[in-house]
Amino acid sequence: MNLTYLTLELICGFFLLFLIIKLLGKKIINQITPFTFIAAIVLGELLGNALYDDKVGVRYIFYSMCLWGFLLFVVELASQKFLKLRLLFEGKPSVLIRNGIVNREQLKKNRMNLNQLQSLLRQSETFSIREVAYCYLEANGSISLLKKTPYQKTTQEDFNLSYKPVHVPVTLIRDGELLTDELLDIDRSEEWLLVQLKSQGIEDPKDVFLAEWLEEDGLFVQTFNQVTRN
Repeated sequence: MNLTYLTLELICGFFLLFLIIKLLGKKIINQITPFTFIAAIVLGELLGNALYDDKVGVRYIFYSMCLWGFLLFVVELASQKFLKLRLLFEGKPSVLIRNGIVNREQLKKNRMNLNQLQSLLRQSETFSIREVAYCYLEANGSISLLKKTPYQKTTQEDFNLSYKPVHVPVTLIRDGELLTDELLDIDRSEEWLLVQLKSQGIEDPKDVFLAEWLEEDGLFVQTFNQVTRN
């Protein structure tokens, strides 16, 4: 490939990409929605493939990027004016936890399981579902949390509290399955867990969607009936 011609293509592609991003705003950079995520990938592919294809010239780069940018701009304008189009292209958040209860139907709808929800919570510095009042799955796959009042951020200095040891919550039952390895980690037996469940009116561990143990706070349980009704 001629270096002079490649230089011209690179300069053209650089400024076109700059203008498109300036025109469309930061949404395409942050990739707020699945649509903007795919749009950003395609935009990069159009430029990258065109630059290193000997049969493609500056005209192709200019035309393809301008057309793609124009389509994105039209979609952006239309979604600003029409709510239905906005919902179509951007989607809306899903409520995974409502009033402290896991919404199992929303988990299924979003092709998620309890493990993945707990992982997302931990990435948000929330190590127990019991701390969460509301949890929203945003259109870009991130989560937004509203914690219950006792778990909202404060500092020890605010209350002149002395230091207390920190404990990590342990999931003992997930999706009706008893996790024996986790019981061993906290040095407890299955019989002990059954007694704990019976004290909360639960006879069969298979009825439990989630059971979580935390030192000082005890056993936190949500049954399948609770998460189905939510």
